Amino acid sequence: MYGWIRKPAITRKEDEGPSLALTTRENMVVVSGSNARLLATQLADSLGWEHHSLETRRFPDSEGYIRIPSEVIDAVRKEPVVLVSNTFPDAGIVETLLMLEAINDVRRGNLENLRDIGPQQLEDVGPGTLLAVPYFGYSRQDKRFKPGEAISARAIGHLLASRCDGIIVFDLHAPKVLEDLPVPVAFTSAMPELAKHLQETVNPDFILSPDKGAIERASAVATAIDCEFSYLEKTRIDAHTIVHQAKDLNVDGKVVAIVDDMIATGGTICRAAEALRSQGAVAVHAACSHGLFTGGAIARLIRYVDGVHATGSLANPRDVISGGPALARGVDELFTTLKWDKK
Repeated sequence: MYGWIRKPAITRKEDEGPSLALTTRENMVVVSGSNARLLATQLADSLGWEHHSLETRRFPDSEGYIRIPSEVIDAVRKEPVVLVSNTFPDAGIVETLLMLEAINDVRRGNLENLRDIGPQQLEDVGPGTLLAVPYFGYSRQDKRFKPGEAISARAIGHLLASRCDGIIVFDLHAPKVLEDLPVPVAFTSAMPELAKHLQETVNPDFILSPDKGAIERASAVATAIDCEFSYLEKTRIDAHTIVHQAKDLNVDGKVVAIVDDMIATGGTICRAAEALRSQGAVAVHAACSHGLFTGGAIARLIRYVDGVHATGSLANPRDVISGGPALARGVDELFTTLKWDKK
């Protein structure tokens, strides 16, 4: 049996890469509930760890039920465990909290139950619970626009942080909102995998960001592919209308990929595609980490673009890019930051 202690967090130099040795330990586990099993298996494959599904179901009144199967309890106790779970839709928040509660009870050795099944108390094995959130629900509610509004992303972040030792998120809409949590947060990105996929399937000549705020993602993809990049100018006309305009883009005769963190309705992508084609682009593709695709977005997009590409952070029909490697980098970063060592 291994126990784990948390040492003070360390500050890593910018040129230091994650320590691969920390993610090659055997017998560690990745667990998941009902809403992120594919990403959990991809993460487990990336780390070379085991994956176990927790028991989840719903009562007739729609309340959720969570249980760690008996055959998984030892695995959850003997090594640090990574729970992969989305906080979208709202039911995902409750499921995530219940799974964290069950994991913490098992690691503390609290197995008391009314049916008196098995041992009731075991040794407390200490901290060792990481939460990986492929898509962080409420991430766009990261600011207060009117007095009295809840900053929802911050509230949910603090709630989750109270039940785990560290959090991994990838391609969060606005990372700043989670920077003051009481546990370390690893902000990672699927842009390396997205760039590789685009290069192998589309081979774009130009990468475009829908606005200046997302230019870092476009820059990362363009650098990996070795092509040009730019962004659209965004002008707010009124509270409900935003106009995007292409700015001096050299896309005549080129294949262009529009890259963003998420695609919801697809309206911005469609308008961008129109602007690009008006400037001579021969093909336009849309790529994102998080494919929400709400309100008939796919049907709308395919009228304007030649392809839609997304990770499986959320279940969607355009899931062609694995999110496992991005989450694995985040896990590795937290193992380094937390400095968990064997007693």
